[in-house]
Amino acid sequence: MDSFPAPALAMVENMRAAAETDPARAIAFQGAPGANSHRAVLEWEPDALPLPCFGFADAIDAVKNGRAGCAMIPIENSQAGRVADIHFLLPESGLSIVGEHFLPIHHALMALDTKGPFTAAYSHPHALSQSRRYLRERGIVPLSHADTAGAAAHVAEKGDPGVAAIAPMLAADLYGLKIVDENVEDSADNTTRFVVLAREPLPLGEFNGQETMTTFVFEVKNIPAALYKAMGGFATNGVNMTKLESYQKGASFSATMFYADIVGSPDDPAVGRALEELAFHCKGVTMFGTYPLARQRG
Repeated sequence: MDSFPAPALAMVENMRAAAETDPARAIAFQGAPGANSHRAVLEWEPDALPLPCFGFADAIDAVKNGRAGCAMIPIENSQAGRVADIHFLLPESGLSIVGEHFLPIHHALMALDTKGPFTAAYSHPHALSQSRRYLRERGIVPLSHADTAGAAAHVAEKGDPGVAAIAPMLAADLYGLKIVDENVEDSADNTTRFVVLAREPLPLGEFNGQETMTTFVFEVKNIPAALYKAMGGFATNGVNMTKLESYQKGASFSATMFYADIVGSPDDPAVGRALEELAFHCKGVTMFGTYPLARQRG
């Protein structure tokens, strides 16, 4: 699916052509060139060939069909919460998490010129949420777009001096816009966590003492205190669970799934015992991968 604004299309095609020459080095990301996911790719692997994709599913498909070695997907933001529906995308994809990356997010307001006044600003819904106070104080109407850099390209294409975009500063350079204001995010510590998805999981036991994270989803049995019992093994074995989110499986509201991140690897004895106890109280447990810990929790 391609719906990139015209100012981005030439760059998209050039980046896709480069990725085709060496798919193993290609890292797929969602968004137009200049998006925060693009920045995350370059920070994660400076020698990578970034491969822009219109949607998260498109980026995952690029890995599944061999057009990219891996994909960089944002899953949560410190201000706006969950970004991508990783809970639904991962089980369907068959891919594994092989890494995580934390990217400080700094938004800029950009437009055709700096004069204003600006009646509206386009951006990804999460970027708009992260800049809610800034926009409200200036009477700027937030307008949703598929991604931040795509919003900048859209403003460049639209040609309306009264409309702005909220995007990374890189996008202004790429699409010929002027920076009206920097750091328009409402919180200075605004950060997004990305995960790196690949076709094969990293082998256990090859982390050379490096701390690891393990991600999985599970569905508890439909009996009283099932979740409490399932979680008990992590407490008694001293395993740190850094994330636990529930979500509904299907529309019946009768099957609740849980997404979890824990510190450690299944080949650690304590983690192994905790996962064994979890499985006893569950209908099913699906492992998404064990990978190096990028940032200490707690």
